[in-house]
Amino acid sequence: MAETATAIAIRPARTDDVSALCAFLNEIIRIGGTTAHETPFTDETFVSHFLAGPGFVSCFVAEDGSGQPCAFQGLERAHGLPEGWADIGTFARPHAKLPGAGTALFAAPKAHARDAGFEAINATIRADNIGGLAYYSKMGFVDYKVDKAVPLKDGRAVDRISKRYLL
Repeated sequence: MAETATAIAIRPARTDDVSALCAFLNEIIRIGGTTAHETPFTDETFVSHFLAGPGFVSCFVAEDGSGQPCAFQGLERAHGLPEGWADIGTFARPHAKLPGAGTALFAAPKAHARDAGFEAINATIRADNIGGLAYYSKMGFVDYKVDKAVPLKDGRAVDRISKRYLL
């Protein structure tokens, strides 16, 4: 596993990544069950949310062996979080996953948040996203809050589990 993680290139997201990142995020949304996002993104809404919005902190990309984005993590200042906290979102393409990409990816946003003076990173995960819950726990995030029965657009209610990583 360590050999795979070291071969994965991590870099800041660029505008020429937008179409690829938006495409696999929209595929994740279409599949359902692993993201709080329920409305597909256009390239423009993707940029305003993940690369240039008022809450933007950072966005990093993991590349596969051919130089194509295979995962990304965005950090943003989010309404409702304590001062000095950033919110993280992690997305990996649903097809041709690259083992170790998420683990390799987290080092860059973590260092960026620490260097920018943040005290903690928040991850809020749907309770039915078993893989996401396991990923953030593996990265060292700990549970601190549960929002019960948050309604989805289709009317279903799903708990949201908030985890924090202290910097």
